[in-house]
Amino acid sequence: MKQMITVAFEEYKAELSALKPKIQQLRAALDVDALVQEVAQLEETAAQPGFWDDLDNSQKVLQKTTRLKNTIAEFEKIESLYEDTQTLVEFAFEEDDESCSDEVKANLKSIQDQVDAQRLATLLSGEYDANNAILTFHAGAGGTEAMDWVEMLFRMYSHWAERHGFQTKTLDFVEGEEAGIKSISILIVGTNAYGFLKSETGVHRLVRVSPFDSSGRRHTSFASLEVIPEVDDSIEVEIRPEDLRVDTYRSSGAGGQHVNKTESAIRITHLPTGIVTACQNERSQMQNRAVAMKMLKSKLIEIKEREHLDKISDIKGEQKEIAWGSQIRSYVFMPYTLVKDHRTGFENGNISAVMDGDLDGFINAYLVAKSQKKL
Repeated sequence: MKQMITVAFEEYKAELSALKPKIQQLRAALDVDALVQEVAQLEETAAQPGFWDDLDNSQKVLQKTTRLKNTIAEFEKIESLYEDTQTLVEFAFEEDDESCSDEVKANLKSIQDQVDAQRLATLLSGEYDANNAILTFHAGAGGTEAMDWVEMLFRMYSHWAERHGFQTKTLDFVEGEEAGIKSISILIVGTNAYGFLKSETGVHRLVRVSPFDSSGRRHTSFASLEVIPEVDDSIEVEIRPEDLRVDTYRSSGAGGQHVNKTESAIRITHLPTGIVTACQNERSQMQNRAVAMKMLKSKLIEIKEREHLDKISDIKGEQKEIAWGSQIRSYVFMPYTLVKDHRTGFENGNISAVMDGDLDGFINAYLVAKSQKKL
């Protein structure tokens, strides 16, 4: 028995040794010492007289301070867990005690997962990567089947957000004629929400036996997902009033929820580009308009940055068809089960797990591939 315990804990020691350089590399990638200095400088700024006179700037300073502190705390949590596990292994080895074996194994997995997650976050260097994300889904080719597909995707990303401790808020909702959702916009609130989810923009393809087909035939359906960062009001975007068409309509929600008797819902069309944003879930028309305008501003900024344009007026507003040939990922339920990303080649045969929000493998593969292209 002694020999078996010795072998097991020698393996744990080897795993710990293999993790140490990864933690050191992560410390260097994060430049933790520089982050600590920056937090000290920001806190010194916050302590200066008149700091609260400029409320917008003070909020930015506090938000950045919190974000940096969280990054440092997450790294220190990894180091602390590593040291505790190392102590636990040494104690078990010396005392010939195998009772902590399960705890050691769980700790080793947790350390590896946390290192991977924080290392991935270092790839998020875009200007808006730390922001919240606005997701807009539209049903494409496939009729009722495509609208059901939008509802499935909405559920999938809601579960992903929940897994990461993010909050989800519905901004706009158009119910399908027979089933599902025709279109929906949601806000996902959490640090780096946009940085992770920006990879999901594109057309998603579904292949399955349709529950709406009495003959049990296989159907292919499409839905588009657009992901943009939520930008704050401090960012100035020149949008001329004459370039906007503002329509009001009655709110509608799934199962008759959130239905208003007044036309409080707002739809804004940016005429030069054809971009449309809408909001119906706020309490008043004025609040819905403010959210729809923020969505429009966010969308224009995202397109301008992505297409490397000099000014907003350079945006042409070209739209891709939501159909065959433009998909970024396929979800096949029949005749086999497989989810495959056509940009990175990453795939997962456990389609149930994916539909329950297990998307990190796809997101990670995209971010890694994108970072390697930059090198």
